Amino acid sequence: MTKMWLSAVVLGTAMIGAGAQAQTKWDLPNAYAISNFHTKNLQLFADDVKKLSNGKLEITIHPGASLFKAPEIKRAVQTGQVQAGEVLMVNIENEIPIFGVDGVPFLATSFESSQKLWAAQKPILEKKLADQGMIALYAVAWPPQGIYSKKDINTVDDLKGTKWRAYSPATSRIAELVQAQPVTIQAAELAGALATGVVNTMMTSGATGRDSKVWESLTHYYDTQAWLPKNLVFVNADAFKKLDAATQKAVTDAAAAAEKRGWDLAKEETESAKADLAKNGMKVQPPSPALKAGLEKIGATMIEEWVKKTGADGAAIVDAYKKM
Repeated sequence: MTKMWLSAVVLGTAMIGAGAQAQTKWDLPNAYAISNFHTKNLQLFADDVKKLSNGKLEITIHPGASLFKAPEIKRAVQTGQVQAGEVLMVNIENEIPIFGVDGVPFLATSFESSQKLWAAQKPILEKKLADQGMIALYAVAWPPQGIYSKKDINTVDDLKGTKWRAYSPATSRIAELVQAQPVTIQAAELAGALATGVVNTMMTSGATGRDSKVWESLTHYYDTQAWLPKNLVFVNADAFKKLDAATQKAVTDAAAAAEKRGWDLAKEETESAKADLAKNGMKVQPPSPALKAGLEKIGATMIEEWVKKTGADGAAIVDAYKKM
């Protein structure tokens, strides 16, 4: 009887110990290539979480839209199909308009101004996410957006009739304003769309252009620095609340480090991506004065439209940003 009792105690103690060391596993999808700096930063974030939590939380990254396509990721996190995700914020603008502020052309056109815009946007964005059962972890900008084409673009009139890649409401609206034909193509589908001629002009970052080997289909890149869209990494609130306090802190500490590291990587990517475009034969150049003036006019129109569409929240973000 004594031996049986001792065995039960030992077994019970082992089970308690095992429970204390039980590992929680999360899935985190994104829509970008494993070679993209956002994905690399995301993997470093996951590595930091595992280290800081002493292995209690392990996050598996699913890059390249391999688990969910870009438009599906936000809903997957919200409904608990996955615990966390990364999205391009402007992709959510149709559902939550304030997510689109960093896609408004010529509102914030540098890393410094983009970080100020994020600071102005974040409190309102966090409330919107909380209302839907999610928590923002960190955000990182893309390099500034430029125009890719197969021909010289000297004025906005030269974009008329082109097949313009659209990936957000803002890029679709630009197509309308320049009288181009918008074609919705997400990052994971871009290389194929370029190769088959589905699109022949677009506005995106140097990093996306490099990921897609855009030089195989297009010839010109205009460094317009129109805006710096941001990726947001976020988590299902219920999944986060199930973590113990120490593991929650591991997640938020790793997120803070990832945000700082990510912005530094984005700055490095800006110059290295342009260099790679040129090295692979693309004509990399600044916009002509006429093209820049035309794009700035479009930007002024879209800023006004965006504030009108988003109402008090949008006005509060723009006002706070301009005061920083």
